[in-house]
Amino acid sequence: MATTVVVPVVTETEQEETQRQERGYAVALVTGLSCMAVAVHGYHPYAEDGGLYLAGVKRLLDPGMYPHETAFVVEHLRFSAFAPVVAWMVRHSRMSLEALLFLLYVACFWLTLLAGWRLAARCYSSRTARTGAVALLAVWLTLPVAGTSLMLMDPYVTARSISTPCTLLAVVGALDLLLPEDERQSRRWRGIGLCGGALLVAAAMHPLMAAYALSCMVTLAAVARAELAVRMGATVCAAAVAMAALLQALSTQESAAYLLVAMTRTYWFLSQWHWYEWVGLAAPLLLITLVARSAEGTVLARTTLARAALARMTVVAGLSAVIVALLFARVDAATHVVARLQPLRVFQIIYAVMIVCVGAEVGERLLRRSTVRWAATSALLAGVMLYAERQTFPHSAHLELQNVPSLNAQKNPWVRAFLWVRKNTPKDALLAMDADYIEKPGEDAQCFRAIAERSALPDYSKDGGEAAITPSLSSEWMAGESAQARLSAETDAQRVAALQPLGVEWVVLEDSAVTGFACDYANEAVKVCRLPGAAGPVMISSRSQALAPPRAPR
Repeated sequence: MATTVVVPVVTETEQEETQRQERGYAVALVTGLSCMAVAVHGYHPYAEDGGLYLAGVKRLLDPGMYPHETAFVVEHLRFSAFAPVVAWMVRHSRMSLEALLFLLYVACFWLTLLAGWRLAARCYSSRTARTGAVALLAVWLTLPVAGTSLMLMDPYVTARSISTPCTLLAVVGALDLLLPEDERQSRRWRGIGLCGGALLVAAAMHPLMAAYALSCMVTLAAVARAELAVRMGATVCAAAVAMAALLQALSTQESAAYLLVAMTRTYWFLSQWHWYEWVGLAAPLLLITLVARSAEGTVLARTTLARAALARMTVVAGLSAVIVALLFARVDAATHVVARLQPLRVFQIIYAVMIVCVGAEVGERLLRRSTVRWAATSALLAGVMLYAERQTFPHSAHLELQNVPSLNAQKNPWVRAFLWVRKNTPKDALLAMDADYIEKPGEDAQCFRAIAERSALPDYSKDGGEAAITPSLSSEWMAGESAQARLSAETDAQRVAALQPLGVEWVVLEDSAVTGFACDYANEAVKVCRLPGAAGPVMISSRSQALAPPRAPR
């Protein structure tokens, strides 16, 4: 006797109610996890690339700022709308730049986690899996991307802070276009709109990262059908190699100065990577492949097909980038135009997909509905990331909020010195310091220009990065870098001979430096001194004197 299976009929009204509840849950989850992410990963607006972008915004708000070495402040603004948009928001919101940046920072975290939820929703049907995906993404937001010198998200605001969530949303739109939930044409149009709109915003903010996002969308479209994946994947890889070869062939000869600059960017060249950084390339591809393979033999639902398509995309995109880097991004290459484009940056997208997939699998298979397991796993992973953050910025406040003094008591002696410079030196002053100051113990990668709001000779690290991607700055960078090499270890005569021809009147030296210069400020790590003939401070505030009274030169 045949058994009749009764399939419950779900009305359109019930479907809409379920979707409404799911959206409410997603917003609440993403909001809570965003607050947790900020608490774990901290906020350091003046550190690393955050300082570069912040100086550019300040220059737009006050064109009289940074009158010397201006190219190192504005060069990165040429192709990005980030700084103009932020400056416009400051002018029209009546908010301080610091307050606006922090709100933008939180908003970027929130949007990234929301994009992660939407991506997980395309690949997993259960709420538990989606929750695991977003929870792991929140905990691992600042995970380093192999040896590329990138993080998934930075603990400060840059153009990448906006391009990253836009890239994830573009992936969501591409999946809606290629693997729609039903055959309604409106869903495909929404997918096109989401993918195209997200890519346009990403391109306005960070054209290079948007180009790699677009390459991933093209790859996803090529390998969406499993039966054509091998042939189309090989075609995509061959096209990537051909484009790199064409770029290399059309590039012009590089100057000796630029070659020296390029060699300082060791993260461009796979031959300069450590073994564990190579593992960072292979592990995501392997993990995503295992996740996709684990679904084989199950019902070929849309979510299963989406996971498989994403896995194929990441493998093809990742292998293509590695092959291009091995063939063309070499130390001994005739030119370094491909290395300058940093093809391995595509792994930022791959890492995001990996985290979403791994988090979903862990949530669905291991954590399930156990509150204890969820709490213990989250606490463990968050604790590891919090410890890593404090090891990276041990001498800075965890949340560097300039408008909340109680949360931002300046324990970083370098930052205190930079703030003294802002208050007590002329606006058109040009300063010098050790070229590698940003890597000194206790400095915490805090950028001088953004904090002090004064011009400075080019440094080795961040300005070297600017010169590496803009060859026209090579000679200027070399002049500044050589003038400041081992500045704290030189004699006063050597400092004067190197710096006075460049117009420098103030120097920031390590506290151990031996000098007869007049040093108007000193603390336990650094001192600010005048070269002979330079005028004294324009203003010595009682607050800065109480903070660190001047000490006799050593």
